[in-house]
Amino acid sequence: MLFFWVLIIVGVVLLTRSVGNQRREGYPMEKTPLEILKERYAKGEIDKKEYEEKKKELS
Repeated sequence: MLFFWVLIIVGVVLLTRSVGNQRREGYPMEKTPLEILKERYAKGEIDKKEYEEKKKELS
């Protein structure tokens, strides 16, 4: 009987971990403001002067 309950508990733990890992993989990590700024500069949305000013503000 004890073995049965151990198997149930281990199964629930493994299932919970599996679901938790799938959720983390489904959502990208949030980007820092500096990473967003670098991307905007790389895409050409802002010029070098604006990039430098905003970078200085963030640091």
